[in-house]
Amino acid sequence: MEPTFVPDLSHITIDLAVKRGIHSVVFSPDGSIVASDKENTVRLSDAVTGEEIKLAANFWVAFQRNFTADINSVAFSPDGRMIAGGIDESEVICLWDAATGELLRSMKENAPNGLHWVNTVAFSTDSKILASGSEDGNLYLWDVETGKRLKALIEDTENIFSVVFSSDGKTLASGDAGNSVCLWDIDTGEKLKTLIGHTNWVFSVAFSPDGRTLASGSWDKTIRLWDTTTGQQLKIFIGHTSVVWSVAFSPDGLTLASGGEDKTIRLWNIAAGKHIATLAGHTAPVKSVAFSPDGVTLASGSKDGTVRLWDLTSPMLLRKDN
Repeated sequence: MEPTFVPDLSHITIDLAVKRGIHSVVFSPDGSIVASDKENTVRLSDAVTGEEIKLAANFWVAFQRNFTADINSVAFSPDGRMIAGGIDESEVICLWDAATGELLRSMKENAPNGLHWVNTVAFSTDSKILASGSEDGNLYLWDVETGKRLKALIEDTENIFSVVFSSDGKTLASGDAGNSVCLWDIDTGEKLKTLIGHTNWVFSVAFSPDGRTLASGSWDKTIRLWDTTTGQQLKIFIGHTSVVWSVAFSPDGLTLASGGEDKTIRLWNIAAGKHIATLAGHTAPVKSVAFSPDGVTLASGSKDGTVRLWDLTSPMLLRKDN
């Protein structure tokens, strides 16, 4: 069966009127809220209606009297209590109260090579550790409660674009400008494996729910699946016509979503290794994709300044060859 092409199936479009576009979208652990960057703040939207959720505070980026730096990456803590932001400022991370929008703390590393912005942040499954990767190639683990740096994971690269924890909390994966994916032991900080296969920068990494498979998206236009135990490449997905900015597994682990420079979102059947649907509607590159916890909705953020919510139970999508 040929892949389904969906001209615009997004049932909600949230127009944030953000000139720099949307770089990161994520669902709250209970699936009721979609969080996204909105220049120098975080926008919370109701996942059903798309309406903005107003809080007492406004997730301001505030450090050293700077209130204007933009947010590059947003992460919800698994316990739902906090939101972290990787800031477009030298090695700075902000941590906010998810219920009030109040800034809890700013974390900054004054390393000699800590000169540029934080690209990516991710919480551990117990919400106690935060990982960050920066434009300078710095890969850090932070204590969420104290804001202190726990470890620096040593990687010989100029840029870390994406980090993600495995579901058991024991392993961190990173994608970098060395065209590689690295797996790290959280307890020791040692590199476990380097996954080689991409021919250009790796912008996104995602663990499957069971942690046995890792997906990576790259500037080389491909998505690759890896066996996390052996480090062997399992499959290559080819379909995007330009950079793959973001990849995400569905909660059941059967489907992969990808967002690309070509303005499309693509859905892939993991077991069959097939492209099953293309979602079109964004008018600029798709920088981020995320599944709701129940797998019913897909959120996407784009350089066009919008977040779109896609109903994956649509009859058109249910025709896909699963």
